[in-house]
Amino acid sequence: MKVINFAEANSVLNQYVAEIRDVAVQGDRMRFRRNIERIGEIMAYEMSKELTYSIKRVQTPLGVAPVSTPDDEVVIATVFRAGLPLHTGFLNVFDRAGNAFVSAYRYYKDKECRTVDVHIEYIATPDLSKKTLLIVDPMLATGESMELAWKALITKGMPAKLQIACVIASRQGVEHLEKLFPGDEVTLWCAAIDPEMNEHSYIVPGLGDAGDLAFGEKI
Repeated sequence: MKVINFAEANSVLNQYVAEIRDVAVQGDRMRFRRNIERIGEIMAYEMSKELTYSIKRVQTPLGVAPVSTPDDEVVIATVFRAGLPLHTGFLNVFDRAGNAFVSAYRYYKDKECRTVDVHIEYIATPDLSKKTLLIVDPMLATGESMELAWKALITKGMPAKLQIACVIASRQGVEHLEKLFPGDEVTLWCAAIDPEMNEHSYIVPGLGDAGDLAFGEKI
């Protein structure tokens, strides 16, 4: 698996990442969601360079213009609920894409809240056969929910291409996906990669709970 870490280069994306991390800023839910969208828009633009293109002839009022446009049938997939703002950012760019949604949640298997498991409830997706699948999820912690989402999605057809995007990943999550996708066919795009997780499997320094920050606390 190829790994792209946007934090290794200087761009305005780093400003958006700084704001979603900053405890003095992230409490503004509208700004938090919009910053996640902005990150998604930038990532989608960069990922668009990896698609397959061909020349089409477009009729203008004054003539015919040759334009190179994508040929891929893109499907954007995300995991409820935290993934919705990132999904929106991608959809703002790939506005003709199909859409897939995975309902999943993580829960602790022990009273100390140290052993995490992930449960998939349902998926809603078009046929993924021969499509270009973009799985977008803001946080890549252990990597297990991403793996389960992938395995659930491919029950609805095997895509021709797979690209994965996250805002913040842990090093452990990246290594988990590298084992799952050992070749160079899959690319993981990260706005930042953090060094570790705490005992509750939250990314450190991370940003907290992306779903709660975007939509409010849950019970």
